[in-house]
Amino acid sequence: MERLGTGIGWRPEIADAVERMPGIDWVEVVAENTCPGHLPESLRRLRERGVTVVPHGVSLGLGGADRPDEGRLTALAERAEALGSPLVTEHIAFVRAGGPLTASPRLEAGHLLPVPRTRDALDVLCENIRVAQAALPVPLAVENIAALISWPGEELTEGQFLYELADRTGVRLLIDVANLHTNHVNRGENPAEALTDLPLEAIAYVHVAGGFERDGVWHDSHAHPVPRPVLDILTDLASRVTPPGVLLERDENFPAPAELEGELTAIRGALEKGREQGQGQGPGPGPGPRFAPVTEATLAAAPDPAAAPDPDPARQRVALAQTALLSALVAGTPVPEGFDRVRLGVQARALAGKRADVVAKVAPELPGILGTEYRTAFFGYAHGHPMTGGYRRDALDFAGYLLAAGAVRDERTLGELREWWLERSGSRPRSHRPGVRLARATRRVLLRR
Repeated sequence: MERLGTGIGWRPEIADAVERMPGIDWVEVVAENTCPGHLPESLRRLRERGVTVVPHGVSLGLGGADRPDEGRLTALAERAEALGSPLVTEHIAFVRAGGPLTASPRLEAGHLLPVPRTRDALDVLCENIRVAQAALPVPLAVENIAALISWPGEELTEGQFLYELADRTGVRLLIDVANLHTNHVNRGENPAEALTDLPLEAIAYVHVAGGFERDGVWHDSHAHPVPRPVLDILTDLASRVTPPGVLLERDENFPAPAELEGELTAIRGALEKGREQGQGQGPGPGPGPRFAPVTEATLAAAPDPAAAPDPDPARQRVALAQTALLSALVAGTPVPEGFDRVRLGVQARALAGKRADVVAKVAPELPGILGTEYRTAFFGYAHGHPMTGGYRRDALDFAGYLLAAGAVRDERTLGELREWWLERSGSRPRSHRPGVRLARATRRVLLRR
């Protein structure tokens, strides 16, 4: 595996700071936020300096019951090629459910949700990863995710699940030590035991991130400093194996560059401490992999999504279970048997909050128009209107809902919201000719009288 070194998640808000940071060997970008033909100048300059760029996908839903979408795989492959990346990464998660497998409406989570650690889910995930591997031009690594909730009736620990996944598919692993800490607090799972079960030689790189605890629940926010327990898990990992790369993730509440550099220094210190601890523990795993490598025969045997047979029973069982859970989280249907109702409530509120935040980012005019009423109005909408498409579609649906429900009383706000919605909801842009714009403005003035 290529040695990556120390990296940081590239985000537009800190692009200039990242370019100036010393000791940055590589960066990771959110794949869905990049366009192959229009790369930001900052990324171009980093690449020209020899800084490796790795695309990190968030929307494939490899842990979902459906086979990976061919269009999403093509888009991920294009980004890997445009960036000259040595690998691409995604998550062991499901992000949508419903559809033909369950004869129910398609639901979008807008977030990464945990797959059950069962044999059925493992079989489905392995097949989906083989499909993805066959479609991508570079190796794939998949990340363990953080979770607020636990599935009932799980058959494998996290370490066992990841070991079998790597053993059966040859996929690389992106180990997020912050997520191991999250699962320790929220699900009582021992990070050391998870590391003991992992095929350490399959690790492609490591994520480190911050979060916060509230009412006994750890929230993997990527918006807070990296806490000591996460660094301790990184030290434990580094005492067992030298990870090819380690990356600091930060998505919001970006601090001053000096603070980010301080966190990177702390990460390097945790790695060095782990290496020192590991020196007296004897040799690590031998040079040969303990898991099946990807070969041309493996890729040739991957199912063709376009010619996939009828759903097998395992896919149908996983589909029904995931749809029931997601429906309870975003559509208010009954909580499936065996789940913790309190934790599901926490997860449902977290999903709604994130949904409101992202809609505010992709459509910043809406909180500008609605002011302090934005979040209250959005939560009222989200409670009975699950997301069925992307966030831009969600923004339009939200505005349309407010207009149809008569939820906006202020005439000025109502006019601005209607104008925003009409501008974006038609099949073609509204005319900007002076005469037409004057007529629209005159109509708005008359409506306010």
